[in-house]
Amino acid sequence: MQYAWLHMTVLLATDASAEENRTWLDALSHALPDEQFVTARNAEIDPTIDIAMVANPRPASLAGLPSLRLIQSLWAGVNSLLNDSSVPTDVPLARMVDPVMNDAMAQTALWAVLGLHRGFFECAQHQREHRWDTHAQRRADEIGVAVLGLGQMGGRVARSLVREGYRVIGWSERAKAIDGVRCHAGAAALPAVLAQAQIVVNLLPLTAATTGLIDAQALSALPEGASLVNLARGLHVVEPDLLAALDSGRVQRAVLDVFATEPLPIGHAFWDHPRVTVLPHIAAQTDPRSAAECAAANVRALRAGRALAHLVDRARGY
Repeated sequence: MQYAWLHMTVLLATDASAEENRTWLDALSHALPDEQFVTARNAEIDPTIDIAMVANPRPASLAGLPSLRLIQSLWAGVNSLLNDSSVPTDVPLARMVDPVMNDAMAQTALWAVLGLHRGFFECAQHQREHRWDTHAQRRADEIGVAVLGLGQMGGRVARSLVREGYRVIGWSERAKAIDGVRCHAGAAALPAVLAQAQIVVNLLPLTAATTGLIDAQALSALPEGASLVNLARGLHVVEPDLLAALDSGRVQRAVLDVFATEPLPIGHAFWDHPRVTVLPHIAAQTDPRSAAECAAANVRALRAGRALAHLVDRARGY
């Protein structure tokens, strides 16, 4: 039920600190100066809340809001929202698609691919050993890079790698077409894609179908000595299988930004593995300045009765 006689408000629901919430409020207020924002609920305010801006909200944060018309995620991932049974399923849920975040992801992916291609991670190890060593330099067009996931971020990454001259093979659930990328779709096509890749960059959404996708079977499809870059979600990778593949030499190196448990536990084998590079989930962080502008576009669309952008298909999980 819409309480039309009330001045509607926007709820900011996050698990962030007060300082981080203030940063978000400043950015959102700048992008939407005519909107009224709240960060707490009560019986008087609840009927006025018709939009929720969320970043990993606590469970039940969105339950019992009778006027709610839009849930706008401030993060690219929506897994926690889809897994929270208290989030109303009859309210449109929009994910964050921010070109600035896409650019940051492309930068991280290119850094990782270049480092693997040119042996720079080995050079860093050699420096610690005071060891002067050189190796043959391969051309980019001799390196097959498989990008798993060709959505907003995956597509941006694939295009950037094409521009650098890499042989890019793309794989996704549904058929896609990207200039310069040999695109494949469907589970049956994945082994052949992996077999062509010296480097795999994972940017898949996390769904029931992709959880644990990078397991012993998938890793065995890679050429001997291939490398993995996981910038998507930790649960895509079966971590014991990856460690076994690293120890056997099937996988030469792994660059990992995400993990099954975060923060990565102190005693985890990844920390000290000589051929694993650990990043603390920083490949593409949300920038409140640009994200607020992206979220504002959907708020303005809702107020004007226009179609909303980047809505999540709950059945597909993204």
